[in-house]
Amino acid sequence: MAITGIGIVGQNPAAQSSPNVNLNQQDFLSILLTQLQFQDPLKPMDDEQFVAQLAQFSALEINTEESAKLDTLISFGSINQGVNLVGKKVQVTDSQPGVNGSSSASGTVSAVSFATGEPLLSVTTSSSTLTNVPLTNITLVQQ
Repeated sequence: MAITGIGIVGQNPAAQSSPNVNLNQQDFLSILLTQLQFQDPLKPMDDEQFVAQLAQFSALEINTEESAKLDTLISFGSINQGVNLVGKKVQVTDSQPGVNGSSSASGTVSAVSFATGEPLLSVTTSSSTLTNVPLTNITLVQQ
C-alpha cells in the first residue's frame, strides 16, 4: 500500500490520492454480495472473516475522510500565514534547482494571491516588485 504525504500545500488534490482508494462502501458491498451469491454452499464464508473485512473497510473510509479534513485544515493554515504577512518586511531567497547559488532580497509584502490554490506573495523591494513568491522562499519576517 502506497503512503502519501498529507498537507502538501499547492499540490493538486487529485495527485495526492492513491490509485488503490477508488472503491467506496457501496462498491465493496456489491462485491461482497456477488461473492456471497457465487460461494460454494458446502463451504460457506467464515462469518468472523466477513465482519473483520467490513470493519477494515469502514476504518479505511474513516481514515480517508480524516486525511481530507487534515489537508483542508493545513490549507487554511497556509492561507492564514500568507494573509498575516501583508504589510510586514520580509527577506526572500530565490533559489532555483540546478542553478548554483541563490539571490536574496528584502521588501514589504504588498499583496497575496490565491490563484493557484496556495498563497503567492507580492514583495515590494526598493528597486522592483517580486511576484508569485511562495511561502517557502520567505527566510525572515520582521515587524
